[in-house]
Amino acid sequence: MKFGSADNPEEIDFTLPKDHPDTKRVLSENTAGLKEVFVGCAKWNKADLKGFYPRGTKDELSYYSQQFNSIELNATFYNFDADQIKVWKDKTPDDFKFFPKVPRYLSHLKRLKDYGSYLDDYLAAISGFDSKFGMAFLQMIDNYGPKDENIRRLEKFLNDWPADLPLAVELRHTDWFNDTDIAENLYQLLESKNKANIIVDSAGRRDIMHMRLTNTTAFVRYVGANHSSDYTRLDDWIKRIKEWKQQGLENLYFFIHQNIEKESPLLAVKFIEKLNKEIGTNIKIPDHPGNNSQGKLDL
Repeated sequence: MKFGSADNPEEIDFTLPKDHPDTKRVLSENTAGLKEVFVGCAKWNKADLKGFYPRGTKDELSYYSQQFNSIELNATFYNFDADQIKVWKDKTPDDFKFFPKVPRYLSHLKRLKDYGSYLDDYLAAISGFDSKFGMAFLQMIDNYGPKDENIRRLEKFLNDWPADLPLAVELRHTDWFNDTDIAENLYQLLESKNKANIIVDSAGRRDIMHMRLTNTTAFVRYVGANHSSDYTRLDDWIKRIKEWKQQGLENLYFFIHQNIEKESPLLAVKFIEKLNKEIGTNIKIPDHPGNNSQGKLDL
């Protein structure tokens, strides 16, 4: 079973939790207004996004980057290569951003311990994105719980990460969030290091759903359930983002997933349309066979 999937999504309460009280405080630290909004999918492979690419498309990344302004780059979770990163960078428009995942060697195999020069190698490679680098994100293995040793490892990793390089963190073990003291210590750690606390909205993992921002960036990984509720869930996100914008949100990075990924672009089209309308952004609405001639989504 894929992470967060659910057999009966119609039985799940998808109501977004209320904001943590400190979210408003953190957002208020930004007085310059909304700076960046990037919305994308997790993959650009034609096999995953079946139906998105026009017939005869030869270069999937080139086409994808003409439709979306960003990609949640899961490819670097498995492997990274400086030459390949340069190829990806050169294929994309000037305003396109990559959000590369930290390799599993660090997060899953070494579990943030004894990684030696590997982190430096990764940092050197992703520096090749240059101005097209958005934010890296660390996604820890599910069974990485808040034991004292794991907390120390996480803190050391955040100390080793360059302070001026944006990073978001995703923790999947339920105990990080369901013990009040542990959760507050985690939030304070991320806040003190100016690291974003990733919000994962997934059908089967409501136990780790939180609304606690630890800096003025909202990094949201939205996982649809291939169900009609996916669209109404996005409506709720639009309302919350509008509130955050009023409170001082600086950056919004929103990436849309599906267990069956071919529906991800359709969800993204609907989300971008409503985001443009509600908060005044002017993000390109991706072309898709599900769009009608006016660029609106047929639902």
